[in-house]
Formats: sequence, structure tokens, C-alpha cells
Amino acid sequence: MTAPAKIPATVVTGFLGAGKTTLIRHLIANAGGRRIALIVNEFGDVGIDGEVLRACASEACAEEDIVELANGCICCTVADDFIPAMETILARTVQPDHIVIETSGLALPQPLVRAFRWPEIATRVTVDGVVTVVDGPAVRAGRFAHDEEAVAAQRAADETLDHEDPIEELFEDQVRSADLLVLHKADLMSEEDVEAVKTEVLAHASAGVRVVAAANGALPAEVLLGLTGNVEDRIDERPTTHEMEGETQHDHDDFESFVVEAPEALDAAEIEARIRKVLDAHDVLRLKGFVPVAGKAARLVIQAVGSRVDAYFDRPWREGEARRGRLVVIGEKGIDQRAIATGLAG
Repeated sequence: MTAPAKIPATVVTGFLGAGKTTLIRHLIANAGGRRIALIVNEFGDVGIDGEVLRACASEACAEEDIVELANGCICCTVADDFIPAMETILARTVQPDHIVIETSGLALPQPLVRAFRWPEIATRVTVDGVVTVVDGPAVRAGRFAHDEEAVAAQRAADETLDHEDPIEELFEDQVRSADLLVLHKADLMSEEDVEAVKTEVLAHASAGVRVVAAANGALPAEVLLGLTGNVEDRIDERPTTHEMEGETQHDHDDFESFVVEAPEALDAAEIEARIRKVLDAHDVLRLKGFVPVAGKAARLVIQAVGSRVDAYFDRPWREGEARRGRLVVIGEKGIDQRAIATGLAG
């Protein structure tokens, strides 16, 4: 008797603000008849991306097909969170055609992909591919590359200093894990910039990786799905930086997140200006959430990375739902939470 075909799963990774949720929203809207189950993971206790994806739920991916994990990075909570989430999906009477996992922007894909070797999953699901979404303008601006001369000068001055850059290291690990690299936000770059970013990321990529450029998540499902399969059997060929250095531990002590209660905004322009002022004054890695706007029935979705702020109205506030603004802020350890909260509150 022939064993049933395994359900393919795609892991979508990429640093904070690269556009993973935007890519998945487009995939759901253009699924080509596929039924997709989603697992959405976020760094911190409050999930925003899951809420964004639920707002665009469709026949391809209904609300019940979305499982949200907001208790920390999935790479560190495989046994406690990811395995039970997968078992929940696999226990359903109607099985999905494809499973998509959106990792936290601070997650390492490698431990997650290895989890597909667990007996509970191995016979029923295979990793079709790891898709790493790259913030093209951020790479071009040098956000993920340290200043070699400055580091050398620091090391000469004080040999006891730890010069590892957690952001750069994590970015390189996410790129190294990829079967497909999506150079995102290509609409904000020239053709020369796109080629320069491609050269930069390929320096950290594994052999055989494919590279495509995209804007606003607009890639056909056929490009993202059906990549290679059985990635769980080959992921050890794409080790993390810690693994290459003989270490096994991975943590996120270099980063922290917190939630700011945001009052109702007078209009979209007013809250965007307030957020830009905060971003200019503080080294915020990522800011996202929902804000009520006076006279508007729908939620205003806020997505900010670097100095860029995007905002759009999605679904109406539900009957009985509190018109409550909540903004999740992620930064490096020691970020001035009080000053940021004061600035966002206006």
C-alpha cells in the first residue's frame, strides 16, 4: 500500500520589517485554489501579524486555518509551541494543501526546520522550502553590515570588548538557510541597487539558492511554493553562525519588545507624523500595530521599519470590540521604553 503524500510546508523568514506578512497576504489572495494553513510566530506577547492575516482570511485560508504563536521566537519554543501547533493542524478532518510558517523576524530557521524530523511530523509533512525575505533598501543602506575599520579600532583599544553584531549575525543566518531569497521593496531601489543587494546577500547564501526581486509581496504562488522538498534532510548543510563556532545555544537577550497603548488619532497623517518623530529620536528596529482614528469605522494598521512608516485601513472594528490602539515596539536591549511610550502617546 502506497503511503499518502506528505503535506508540503514553507518556512517564511527574514529580519524585522522585511515584508514577510505582506508576502503571505499576497499569497493567500492568489493561492490558485490551494487551501493553506498558517502558523504565525511573533517576538513578544502580542501578535499583530496574525491579526493582519485574519483580516484578509478567504476560502484559501480561513480564520480557523491560522494558528498564532506569540510567546517568543519559534526557534526557541519548538517542543512547547510549534509541535503542538502542527499536531492541531494535522488533527483536522479537512487537511490543508500547504502549510506556511511565518517566523518571528528574530528567529533562526534552522532549529525550526529540524523539528520536521520529529516522529509526530516526519511521516506527514515535509519542508518544501525556506523563503528568506530581504529588506533590499536596508541592506543597501548598510544596516546589516558592520564597519570593519571601526570594529578593528575598537578591538585595538579594548581587547575585552565583544564585537559581535547580533543583527548582522542573525541576518546572515537567515540568508544562509534559504532555498529562495526574495529581494523585497524593489520598487524603492534602482536596478543598480537591486544588483548590489543581490551580490551582498549571495555572499552569505548557500549553494543553489534562487533569487528573485519583488515589491509589495507580489510574487506568484508558483514561485514561492513547490521549491525543492525534504529540506529537513539537508538543513545541517546550512549551519548557523553559532553552530559554525561550535556553540549550540541561541537566545534573544540582545533584543526586547514592549507594547504601547495608543490613543485615538485625529487622522492618519497625525499618527504617522508622531511615529516618524519617535523613529527619528530612537533606534527602533520595528514598530507595528493598530490605531483607532476619529470618524473612521476601520482599524488603521501601522507598519514601520527604519524611517519608513506604512499605514492603511483594514477591517472595521467589530461590534463590542474596544477601539483600542496597541503598538508593538521592538528594539535592542536598553532601548528607552518610557520616552518612546510618551512620544507615541502624543
